Amino acid sequence: MIREKIKVGFIGTGGIARSHAYAINSLPFYYNNAPEVSLEMACSETEKSRTSFVSRYGFSKPANFEEFINNKEINSVFILGPNKVHVSHLRKVLGMNNVKRIYIEKPVCACKEEEIEVAKIIESCRDIRIQVGFQYLFMSPVRNALRFWKSGKLGKPIHFESRYYHGDYLKKEYRGKRGTRLTPAPEGGAMADLGSHAISLAIAFFGENLQITGSLQAGSFEDVDPASDLFSSILLFDPQTKAAGTLSASRVSSGTGDMLTMDIYAEKGALRFSSHTPDYFEYHLEETGTWTRVPTGSNYDPCTSFPSGHVPPGWLRPMVHAHYVFLTDGNEEAVMPDLEHGLAVQRLVRGCAKKLAGFRLASGNF
Repeated sequence: MIREKIKVGFIGTGGIARSHAYAINSLPFYYNNAPEVSLEMACSETEKSRTSFVSRYGFSKPANFEEFINNKEINSVFILGPNKVHVSHLRKVLGMNNVKRIYIEKPVCACKEEEIEVAKIIESCRDIRIQVGFQYLFMSPVRNALRFWKSGKLGKPIHFESRYYHGDYLKKEYRGKRGTRLTPAPEGGAMADLGSHAISLAIAFFGENLQITGSLQAGSFEDVDPASDLFSSILLFDPQTKAAGTLSASRVSSGTGDMLTMDIYAEKGALRFSSHTPDYFEYHLEETGTWTRVPTGSNYDPCTSFPSGHVPPGWLRPMVHAHYVFLTDGNEEAVMPDLEHGLAVQRLVRGCAKKLAGFRLASGNF
C-alpha cells in the first residue's frame, strides 16, 4: 500500500474533470485505507474556468499550462483535456520529474502518427503508472462476468454483440454545446467517444487481435460534419477462436438513455450484461437450458442526475473504484486499462474511421 501523500494535478476542468474530482473526494467514504490525497493544482486554457473549478472542488491553486508543467510537487496527473491534445499533454507531463502516475482520458490519441508515438512511450516509461479512462471495466457486473467468462465454463465464443447508445445529440442545442465531440473520426464521432468503451470491453473478453472486416454509419444533420459519425457499426473477427461480432455506437438512439451492453454466445451457453442493470450479469448453460442471474451488488441508490441526466446510477461507483486502484497502485482487477490497452482500442477506432470513409464514398449518401 502506498503511504506517501498523493499530490494531484488536473489538466482540464470540463465536465469529465468534475467526475474525476468527485471520484477522488469520495474515496474516504468507500475505503478505510484510502490514500491521503492533496488536490494541488488545476489547469485549463481560460482563467475563469480554472479559477471557478479550483474554488468549487477543493484544489489549492489554478494554473495555466506552463505553470502546471513547472510544478515540483505534483506526483499524480490527470489528463482530461480535448482528445486532440491528449498526446501532447502526455509528452509534457512525462517531463515532470516527480510524476509517478498519469491518468489519461480516452481516446489516448487521434491519428496513426500519435499511435506510433504512444507505442514508443510505452516502451520508455515502464516505471510510471499510466491508466486510461475506461471505467466500465471496473463495474461489478463486468468484472464478475469477465471472471466467469475466463473460467471456460461456456466454451469457445461463436458470436457476440456490444452496443453503446444514447440519444442526446438528437437535440440541436446539445450538439451546439459539444462541438469538440463532433470533429471528424477518429478524433471525434460516436465510435471514438462512446464506442471506445464497447471496444475496450471486447478486447477485455477476446484479446487484442480482433480484426475489423467492415463498417457503416448512419444519421446526418446540417450542423454536423459528415465525417463525424453519429451512429456507426463495425464487424469484428477473432482469428484465434473464429468468433465474429458486431459493435455499434450511437449518439442518436432515442429512448435508450445511456446504455452499454454486451451479449456473448458460445458453444456451451451465453452471457450478457447491461449498464441499465448494474447490479447483476446473467449466463445461460446449454446443458441445463436455464438462465442464471448472478447478483454483483449495487450501492447506487438513490439515482441522481450527476454528472448528467443520461448517466445511469452504476456509472459513478466504478469510476470511484478506478481512482482507488490508480492511486494505490492496485492490480487486483482482471483487466487493467493501461496504455497498451488504450492503444489497442485506438487502433480499432482508427480502423473504423477508415472503413467509414470508404462506406461514405461508396454509398454516395454523405
